[in-house]
Amino acid sequence: MTKKFYITTPIYYVNSSPHIGHSYTTIAADTLARYYRNILGEENVRFLTGTDEHGQKIQRAAQSAGLSPSEFTDEIVPAFKKLWEKLGISYDDFIRTTQERHISCVGRVLEILLEKQLIYPDTYEGWYCTPCETFWTEKQLLEGSCPDCRRPVEKIKETNYFFKLSVYQGWLIDHINKNPSFIQPEIRRNEILSFLTLNTLTDLCISRPKERLNWGIPLPFSPEHVTYVWFDALINYISATGAFGADGKYDSKWWDKDTTIVHLIGKDILRQHAVYWPIMLNALGLRMPDTVFAHGWWMVGDDKMSKSRGNVVEPLSMADKFGIDVYRYFLLRDVPFGMDGNFSEESVIKRYNSDLANDLGNLVYRTLTMVEKYFQGNIPEKGRLNTQGQKIEESIEGLSLEPLLIFYNFSAALEKIWVLINMANKYVEDTKPWNLAKENKTEELKAFIRLLVDVIRGASSALEPFMPGTARSINEQLGSDKINKGNPLFPRIE
Repeated sequence: MTKKFYITTPIYYVNSSPHIGHSYTTIAADTLARYYRNILGEENVRFLTGTDEHGQKIQRAAQSAGLSPSEFTDEIVPAFKKLWEKLGISYDDFIRTTQERHISCVGRVLEILLEKQLIYPDTYEGWYCTPCETFWTEKQLLEGSCPDCRRPVEKIKETNYFFKLSVYQGWLIDHINKNPSFIQPEIRRNEILSFLTLNTLTDLCISRPKERLNWGIPLPFSPEHVTYVWFDALINYISATGAFGADGKYDSKWWDKDTTIVHLIGKDILRQHAVYWPIMLNALGLRMPDTVFAHGWWMVGDDKMSKSRGNVVEPLSMADKFGIDVYRYFLLRDVPFGMDGNFSEESVIKRYNSDLANDLGNLVYRTLTMVEKYFQGNIPEKGRLNTQGQKIEESIEGLSLEPLLIFYNFSAALEKIWVLINMANKYVEDTKPWNLAKENKTEELKAFIRLLVDVIRGASSALEPFMPGTARSINEQLGSDKINKGNPLFPRIE
């Protein structure tokens, strides 16, 4: 077991308001952070999120809004913080790339790499995609357009600074092959290995001339240039947790051999995190993250969500409509993490009625009703159980989610909790406790109801990282010795 755990989301680009994709990554990271805090203690877990605020898209979005880039980002960032507060996101740190701690760290990284002769100036002529903020060669274009976003590109010739990405290609292939868990899931690992073995890496252009883009971090050795937004942004993972000394050594409690380091990202930014970032770290003499996990996209029908299609799901409206924990539960349960999912309100309602209302909510409500009816609200002591009851008790004791969560299998972890919940519901139907009461089998009734209470306690504890509000409500209703029954947790949606 790891001693410390450092989990990050991407820092989200603030050219528009947060959407379901942002919330998906962040809820997954929050679940892992909560889970490991329960195991390792709060002081040994660090959960970082934040915002990426530089680059040409921000500059243009600000111009369209009639604001300066700093005014524009200051208006958008609170929308992310408001959403995270609404969704119960328990981040430890929120970094903005406009903060001094980040700007100074980026400057030191650039200086260190320049001293190591890994950065050099050169004149570049090629095709530039503004939405992706990426240069492409003639061969890489698809029918004259950007190969990533398929939008038009423009021809640009300018002097810039380049990072020697190409010299690390062999090293990176070797590292990925030796560390199977470095890029997950396996389909993404294979994607990166295929890219690296079929292509020759070109050096990375890490600057933009101020005359074309002035919204960025200035290069310390070339004030007429600003740092390329992706080179700047990736450094947030270390600028938030430590600093470089005058000797070029990085000091951080969270980037050492005792920490498990995990980056959760969407699959659309895999190459930056699985190619650029590890090479940057290696060039700096720093350790690698343990895992870069690239999850899939949420689709609507057969389409990826996009504002132009008018099919973007707003997390706040979903949380308001169905409840925060219902939204969290659906995202983590409905699709194995790493695969694409299909979002619809009908799917949410189906999960809600089946899993939450019928299974969990029903078990809690009828158990507490029986404690009230048969024992005046006092939770009975444990008693002798039949074979079916003993199997349920063993399932409570064996309810460890670690073998699943170390592989980021949220859906299977929740399914394991539901196996226990459904065993308990079947136990009620098979035992028919109302008959035990009629026949005055008090000791058997006590043992039966106490086991149901223990199931609920065990399920609630396991659910806490996924559905913190629900777990809190269950615990409040259960109490320690005497219950305090409230309304049903999940009234059915008709």
